[in-house]
Amino acid sequence: MIGEKVQQFQGKHTDLGQLQGQIEGYLKSEGFTVQSSPGGTHGYVIQAKKGGFLAGIIDADRALTIMISGNADDFTVRTGVGKWLERLGIAAVETLLISELFLVVDVAEMAWNVEIEEKLAKKVAELVG
Repeated sequence: MIGEKVQQFQGKHTDLGQLQGQIEGYLKSEGFTVQSSPGGTHGYVIQAKKGGFLAGIIDADRALTIMISGNADDFTVRTGVGKWLERLGIAAVETLLISELFLVVDVAEMAWNVEIEEKLAKKVAELVG
């Protein structure tokens, strides 16, 4: 998918629940509204959206969507634009996986998405080590 960032990590011995919390904390410090699903056997989903000037660029029902899947020594972090899911906090990751988490985006969204994905990817790599 255009604009989707995929990072693969191996041999890092990373607590994925802790990584989810660190990503959430980082996004909140950057002014995002954040929601996440409870961890499941398939991983974690985090959504973040930001108002202000981005409201004119990004549809109100769209959000930066981050999915962490795998295990402590072999995991993937996928980042892209997705539909803001109401009540994500009570949805199980397993249920979310059967729906489209990531959307095809237009040019304006893609430019914003690529910028924020690159910044977030650097932060994730820093957090993982």
